[in-house]
Amino acid sequence: MALKFFNTLSRSVQEFVPLDPSGKNVGMYCCGPTVYDYGHIGNFRTFVFSDLVRRYLDFKGYAVRHVMNITDVEDKIIRRVRETGKTLRDYTGFYEAEFLKDLDELRCLRPHDLPQATDFIAEIIALIEQLLARGIAYKATDGSVYFSIEKYRGCGCHYGQLVKLNFDEMRVGERVSSDEYDKESLADFALWKARVPDDGAVFWPSPWGEGRPGWHIECSAMSMKLLGPSFDLHLGGEDLTFPHHEDEIAQSEGATGKHFVKYWLHGAHLLVEGKKMSKSLGNFFTLRDLLAKGFTGREVRALLLSAHYRETFNFTLEGLAGARTSLARIDECLGKLREVAAQRAASVPLAGDSLVAAFTAALDDDLNVSAAWGAIFDWVREMNKSLAGNALTPEQAANALAAWHQVDSVLGLGAVQEAGAPPELLALLDERQAARLAKDFKNSDAIRDELKAKGWVIEDTPKGSRLKRA
Repeated sequence: MALKFFNTLSRSVQEFVPLDPSGKNVGMYCCGPTVYDYGHIGNFRTFVFSDLVRRYLDFKGYAVRHVMNITDVEDKIIRRVRETGKTLRDYTGFYEAEFLKDLDELRCLRPHDLPQATDFIAEIIALIEQLLARGIAYKATDGSVYFSIEKYRGCGCHYGQLVKLNFDEMRVGERVSSDEYDKESLADFALWKARVPDDGAVFWPSPWGEGRPGWHIECSAMSMKLLGPSFDLHLGGEDLTFPHHEDEIAQSEGATGKHFVKYWLHGAHLLVEGKKMSKSLGNFFTLRDLLAKGFTGREVRALLLSAHYRETFNFTLEGLAGARTSLARIDECLGKLREVAAQRAASVPLAGDSLVAAFTAALDDDLNVSAAWGAIFDWVREMNKSLAGNALTPEQAANALAAWHQVDSVLGLGAVQEAGAPPELLALLDERQAARLAKDFKNSDAIRDELKAKGWVIEDTPKGSRLKRA
């Protein structure tokens, strides 16, 4: 079955066909964090979702370039910089580093590019100049530059591609200088904001005077610089659909005259304990809050991956405990499979495994993770039944482990951390065992040497191989 996604642009499920004529290369952009504070669990639902898309595209054989921006200048950041007295770079640098630690803790692959908005001021200015030249933007008396919805529509362009807008019923505003504005308003938005006293030292020179970029133009400039004027996938939370993503389309297509993004994927809202997150309700969690309660990033990731990305998801501490139990079931099964696989002495051709086929069929259907988890636990049940009846040969156990590693390359759960060994090294240990079983001793020795270079040695026991510190 072909891979299909629900495309917000067409409001339908569509087969994924990359823009690349060879069908190989894929450009993917995800709206990243605004680094004014620690990320909360709602933010990380979006980032784990984007990691799933990236991993699955890799799994399907595409060559993905994954870009995630870092918003390091906007209204909230400038206010915090003013309140703390720190420099912009010092303030945002701290929270960017903490965000990346959280991303690693959740076992997300680092994006190939993590552009900071403040490093793209020249590209932002050039993009605004294009819009001015096309008559779609205008300079206000204070030196700010605004995007004109009326002039954009007047040139035959469509505003309202991602959302259906009733231009007669919507409240029409004159101009909005704030980065975030009332979703019921239809207003010209700021591309460049003239410097005001509260901005302090946060400003840059421009042809229109000192100032700083608006939030929406930052994403257009960064994505098109790194992925080109047209690319395949743009991801983000559904709260960004309007106005942020709609404004991205307008200013990008208004400047280039080209179709901006082919597929738009939006993740649904996250509730916590059945309610919208609020510090006053005590249901506002950062990742470090959950780690302090004794949960692991692996358990949080598993729970965030348990519901379809387009479904509003209720995140609970009880659900986290359930994720821990589910992972323990998988880990116990894998441990038993390793014990059986270690007994294999001869080289026998390995048979195929139904797990990968069922898992792939589920995720091809707009990332249907519920069906994917169903396939996984059906497989665990079958494996446990066969293990209990001593019905699995070492060859079959090795084959089952190989199938699991294919699936887990997408889920990104890794192995439970035993004896301090990182999950990526435990995965290498399983690869080395598979190489030995296939009598590929050259690869087996290479993996052993790689582990040794990382400070770990392999100890072969009657119950299988394990890692210990060198």
